[in-house]
This record gives sequence, C-alpha cells and structure tokens, in this order.
Amino acid sequence: MRPLYLSCCSSSSRYLSPITFFSSSSSSSLLAKPILPTFRTNPGFKFTQSRSRLSIRNCSSISAKPSSELRKKKGSLDSSKPEDKKLRALRQLFSKPGIGIDAYVIPSQDAHQSEFIAECYMRRGFISGFTGSAGTAVVTKDKAALWTDGRYFLQGEKQLNSSWILMRSGNLGVPTASEWLNDVLAPGAKVGIDPVSNFVSDFDETEQFLFSFDAAEELKEDIARKDHELVYLYDVNLVDEIWKESRPGPPNSPIRVHELKYAGVDVVSKLSFLRSQLVDAGCSAIVVSMLDEIAWLLNLRGGDVPNSPVMYAYLVVTMDDTKLFVDSSKVTPEVSHHLKNGGVELRPYGSILSEIESLALKGTELWLDPSSINAAIANTYKAAGDKHLESLGSEDNSKSKNPKVSNGSSGQSWGPCGVYRASPISLAKAVKNPYELEGMRNAHLRDAAALAQFWTWLEDEIHKGAKLTEVDVSDKLLEFRQQQDGFIDTSFDTISGSGANGAIIHYRPEPGNCSIVDSKKLFLLDSGAQYVDGTTDITRTVHFGEPTAHEKECFTRVLQGHIALDEAVFPATTVGFVLDAFARSFLWKIGLDYRHGTGHGVGAALNVHEGPQSISFRYGNTTPLQKGMIVSNEPGYYEDHAFGIRIEKKMVEVSLLSDAEIDWLNDYHSQVWEKVSPLVEGSASQWLWDNTRPLVRQ
Repeated sequence: MRPLYLSCCSSSSRYLSPITFFSSSSSSSLLAKPILPTFRTNPGFKFTQSRSRLSIRNCSSISAKPSSELRKKKGSLDSSKPEDKKLRALRQLFSKPGIGIDAYVIPSQDAHQSEFIAECYMRRGFISGFTGSAGTAVVTKDKAALWTDGRYFLQGEKQLNSSWILMRSGNLGVPTASEWLNDVLAPGAKVGIDPVSNFVSDFDETEQFLFSFDAAEELKEDIARKDHELVYLYDVNLVDEIWKESRPGPPNSPIRVHELKYAGVDVVSKLSFLRSQLVDAGCSAIVVSMLDEIAWLLNLRGGDVPNSPVMYAYLVVTMDDTKLFVDSSKVTPEVSHHLKNGGVELRPYGSILSEIESLALKGTELWLDPSSINAAIANTYKAAGDKHLESLGSEDNSKSKNPKVSNGSSGQSWGPCGVYRASPISLAKAVKNPYELEGMRNAHLRDAAALAQFWTWLEDEIHKGAKLTEVDVSDKLLEFRQQQDGFIDTSFDTISGSGANGAIIHYRPEPGNCSIVDSKKLFLLDSGAQYVDGTTDITRTVHFGEPTAHEKECFTRVLQGHIALDEAVFPATTVGFVLDAFARSFLWKIGLDYRHGTGHGVGAALNVHEGPQSISFRYGNTTPLQKGMIVSNEPGYYEDHAFGIRIEKKMVEVSLLSDAEIDWLNDYHSQVWEKVSPLVEGSASQWLWDNTRPLVRQ
C-alpha cells in the first residue's frame, strides 16, 4: 500500500487532504492500492467549449444498453398464463377481516434497514423469486411489480416469472412505486405495509416495521395525492402467513469481541464521543438501529447476517447509561465481561419499544435517524411523547414549555421532543483510524496471496482442458481464502460469471443452474472476504484464450477510467458525485456507460458496502470525502447477454494507453510483486512474477 499525498491547489486557498481508497477492480494484479475518486455531469449531455462561451449539446449515443429496450419485457403480464400461487394466496388475504387492503408493499430490508439480511427476513425474495439485495415488490389485487436498480435488470429478467412486471428504476419513463400505485388504484384505496411478525422467543416480541420512518412518511404523503390511505398492519405479516412453517428461524450466532488491536479505540472512548455529540445536538439520548453502527461502537462482531459480521440488536445511549437490546443467548461470557467493562447493560431484544415509550414519557429528547429508525420506533416515541405533553397540560402550553420540536430530514416537524437527523456514528465509523487502516492493508495482502494461488490453479486447470462450472470455481476460491490467517467469511456472494453471465452485474451461480467456464469467453470474478482485521472486495476479468479487439478496447477504457480516478486530485470538501465522471469519460467517448456507481465505502472488518460516502452518478449523496475514508474504485462495462468487464493484463490494448498510464500500471505491478510475493511460493510465485512484469509498447 503506497502512501497517497495530495498537493495544494494553486488556484485556491483551500488545501487538499489525503484520503485512502482501496481498489476493487484495479489492474492485472491482486493488491489493493490507495486511489482517488471522480466528477460527473449528466451522461446525456456533452460539454464543448468555444473561446469563453460554453455550449451544451445532447449526445444521444451514450447508453448503458439496457436489454429491456431491445426486446419484450419478460415481466409483463400475460392473462393467458396461470396466476402465481404465492400471489394468489397473498391476494386472498387482502379481504380478510382486520386487513382490508387493495395493495401490499414488500421491501427488501429488515427492521434495521440492512442491505444484507438474515434468511428469515427475505420476504421479498420469497414472494417474488427475485434474490437481488435491492428491490421493492408491490402487489395489488390484479397486478404485481418489482422495482430494482441497474445492477439487477438482467437478474430480474431471469428470476421473475410472467406474473410480475419488472420496473427498471432510473430508466426514462419508469414510474416510482408510489406513482404506479396512484395510477393503477382507484381513488381512496388502502395500501398496506408490513411489520415483522412475531417469533415466540426473546428475539422478537413485538412489531418492528420494515419501513424506515422517512420511507413510510414519504409513501404516505405520495399516495395521499390520490386519496389513498397507508395502512399499518400491526397484527399480521401477510408474507409470513404464506411462508408459514417453511420460514427459517431467527439467527442466533454467538457474538465475539473485536479486539482493540484491530478497533484502535476502546468502547468507553467511543461512547464518550457519542455523548459529546448528544450535548451539541441538545439531546439526552440516542437510539441506534443500524447493525454495523452498533458493532463498530461497541467493538463487537456477530454472525447473524450472511457475509456481514453483525448481530441483530438495538442500542440506546443516554447521558448516564448504555443499553444493548439483544438476544441473550448470543452473549458469551467474554462478551458479557467486555460489555460490563464498557458500562453497557443487556436488555431483551424485543423490549426496545417499551424502552422507547419509557424514555418518551419522561420527556427525553431522543436523537433518531429517520432514514434508518423503523416506523414502529418513531411512532411509539411520538405517541408516548404526546401523552407526556398531555400530562403537562394543554398541548399548546406544553410546546411552549418544551421548545425542542423534532426536525425531519427535510426540515419538517414530526412532533414533540427529539431531533431527527443522520446518525453521528455513520461518519465516525467511515473515517478509519490508523489501526483500522493497517488491518485493512494487512487483510488485503493476505487476500491477494489467496487470489494469486487461485488464479495459478484456475489457469492450469483450464489449459489442461478441465470442465469447471462457475460454482466449482467459486468454491475453490473459498478454499484458498480459508487457508489464510484470520479468515471468517466471504464479504458477499461470489460473482463467478462466464461469458454472458458476466454481464449480470450481481450474478450468483447456483449448483445445477450455472455455466461451464468457457476458455473462449471472458470470465468475470467479483469476490471479497471478511477477515478478523479487515474486509476485501476485488474484481478481475480474464480471458484464457484470445479476446476480441472489441473486448480489449472496452476493457482498456475501463482501465483508463480506473487510472483517472486513482490519479484525481481534488479539494478537501469534494463530494463523491463530483468525481464520478473521471471513471466514465473514456467509455463515454465511444458511447458506452455502466449502470452502477463507481465506488462505495468499505467497512473495517464490517459491511463491505458502507456509507455515508460514495462515488456515484447519483446526486443525492452530499457527504464530502475525507482523509481516512476507504472507497472502492470499480468502473466497469457490461454488454447485455455478451460479457462483463473489470480488470486484467492480457486484456489491455496498449495502443490506447498514454505513457503516463503505462507508467501507472507498471508502478502498481511493481508494488504488487514487492508486497505480495513474500506471501506466496512455488507456482503461485511464478504466476505473480509473470503477471507483474512491466508493460512495454511493441
């Protein structure tokens, strides 16, 4: 890992600050390296400058080539085909006493707004068959639609049956879920949203809505324009009613202590920081529901969610005490001792709403993050807060005596008591300390060694004519990673895609339903690992034969975007979307693009996708990039039904590279050899040597 230094911009009085980034799709080798992000304009426009005048002209050739525009939508309804059995059963529940709805909304998240969730909460996947990590299903009495982003368009086409409409979010003319509901429902309809149904255990004793407070309020407001009503179904989850006994039970993996040598800061110090933030905000307590925030703050790690080392829990921190709401069966004696030393008390997971009610009845001003706190917590707090106001006298008098009124994320007022704003833990977690950065570097080096061993094996097997499936390859990579010190789990499901499957951005091969790795086609491998000291996410694209000129050009332009992003120098307050275009510009020059963000935050031995920072074409994220943040650098190109591309040496078309870009590539390979070669031996060492030799023009 080479140090990254930024110089002062001569035309500005502001200084530029160093930021550490990790490469997710760098050049032919395997080592993560510090890189920098990108700047973006609207991809539908091209800027040209003539003297002092700036003109804008439309560039219609730029396209991500969505297959939905080239052929009939697979998800469109066909009345001649039989209705999906699960949908039929779900719709039969709409008219039951106590329900009485015309539509039902099923999100991807759990009650903590997690991206990756435990199997027992994968309701949207169960009802629709679509397994992508992002998406929202909406079912009416005669229609069913699923919204997802560009990463999952092709996957949605494959997994949704003909009873479903695939809504490609972000594409021109595609309505939002609320717009669609307003269009297809008669005025005055009732739209239901689902709480988590009860497990008879300490884990789940009460309803916890799958919608965040912000999301529920936004949906309620949007559909009210057509006089629709948002209905909270307190007593039943309709998907669970269909799932029944086949629904997996709640996770109960033991919690472990994340050692101080990896965390860098002890629990007492982190809680002290958090309480200082409460004082500054005029609050006396905070409710934390994001699982990675709780794990980071308490220096704990869990195993409740596949690929993410977190545990299902809530945390309430006041000026005087700290309470962790978690299933006690997961707490080992070591963890119990660790929490006691940090001043943390244990409470049953299912008692969180009782605690919220108790705090509100005392007039406690709570800090709530409306983007992550679920609607059950927010509504409980508001209802109990109203009771507290009534106990003080009339509502008007109580407001004048208690001037602290909550402010929503858009500046709106939600009721008495509390501050609604982004969690202060999110940014603190994103800015890594030296111990966390060192752990990430070390984890990437060990992971690089595993990848060198893997590629050595795979190339040898392919050249011997072995018939390997995409699953075989994924499983073998896992074996090599498991041999590394500190390995815990993969950081996401391995994307092992040969040929056209590589164009499915988050493709997941399954036994009996995957392809043979074809030596005559591009092979894309996107994978990562969780180690005790760090989290990795790397992608490579290889060809075991001779790639076409088109494939090499696409690949090289992705590489050029990666290099441009790595070498970007920018003011300290720059936000990620300002930098995004650096990574896309070389593809744009020939009318190509990709349907995903360029870079995401990465947790330190935590979630592989971490906020609040990102590098993306989406303008909504205004978090400045700061020194100590870790962000991936992963431009790509995906030609639907043909191939997908991230980075590998054989694929480089040298004639497209500048001398400076060749120097960058050679310098990177030199670092890889220097730092990874001590960790491998034998044929893997030879493979690494062969693949890190300087690139020269012929």
